[in-house]
Amino acid sequence: MSDPDSTAGPETDVDPDDLELSDAEQAALHELQLGIEHVHRAYGTLLEFHHELGHAMDRMDDAEDRLREAGHEEWADALRDEHLPAGAISDEWTFELVEEFSGEFLEAVDGFEDEVRTELADGIDHVTERRQKRQLRERADDGDGE
Repeated sequence: MSDPDSTAGPETDVDPDDLELSDAEQAALHELQLGIEHVHRAYGTLLEFHHELGHAMDRMDDAEDRLREAGHEEWADALRDEHLPAGAISDEWTFELVEEFSGEFLEAVDGFEDEVRTELADGIDHVTERRQKRQLRERADDGDGE
């Protein structure tokens, strides 16, 4: 019977103990991969910020119309002229922050992690987790009385 995880791709068929990876290299690679996962989570948070601010701006645009309807032209004009066109940070809109983050930082660190993983672990992802999976399954098999 085949491993149910083998449908995920060829990497799952690799025994992580077949890699010539020192404990220090494995630990370094694991920390790098955890760091990259946090970078991706930060990117998700940045996307959420971008979407939330977009929704806020839509509501403020609606508020401009309501202020006008209520006879408050000065406040409506201030929203239209000062606040709605303003950038979120240093005159940049959030889509620009998203593009810069993903096109520069995220792409660069992803490429770096891929390079290190290729060199140290033949491109195999999650070596530490693969070893842990194997060890836990072996322990379970040893404990079932067979």
